[in-house]
Amino acid sequence: MHSRRKFLSLAVFAGLPGCGALSAVTTASDPLDTYTLSPLQAAPSRAGGNGHLVVELPTSGGELATDRILIKVSSRQAEYLPGARWSEPATAMVQTLLVNSLLNQGGLRLVSRVGAGLMPDFTLMTEILAFQAELFGTNLASAKVHVSVQLTLIREADRAIAGTQRFESTATVLSDTTASLVAGLDAAMQSVLGDAVAWVHEVT
Repeated sequence: MHSRRKFLSLAVFAGLPGCGALSAVTTASDPLDTYTLSPLQAAPSRAGGNGHLVVELPTSGGELATDRILIKVSSRQAEYLPGARWSEPATAMVQTLLVNSLLNQGGLRLVSRVGAGLMPDFTLMTEILAFQAELFGTNLASAKVHVSVQLTLIREADRAIAGTQRFESTATVLSDTTASLVAGLDAAMQSVLGDAVAWVHEVT
């Protein structure tokens, strides 16, 4: 098993409109702003292939079984970003990003969430290991976002493991605002998606 790790530097600044600071006081009655992340863009030069890939709903720890944006304030303590949420639970959003990125990049005949009555050639299983901002202490110089997934491709013809790989990316941020943290997670996820899609094409 191998690991691919990338470190990104993201210059995102405080004071962007529509963002709330991590320290903002919220109440249960306050509406939550909704955010999403971007899949990889289309790659029209890549021809479609013959394979059918099913992307299963990812699994994760309990802290990610929600649509709230996870903040790690220490290695043992987790909180959620006040006033903000993802457009769908984190596991479902990562599945959507994988499906749409694979569709946009081409190279496969069919990419779906379920078999749709057809026997797929491969099934992609995903374990989300990290999908969070990490704000340890009061020093913003150490603030970062962290995305890590373990992908496993199952070859359906013989139910054998065709390959397994971990993809990981960390992006530094210069602000603890919602806009800055979401932008950092988007950059880190783009890096993970790019490597993951390339690996899927290699293995299939």
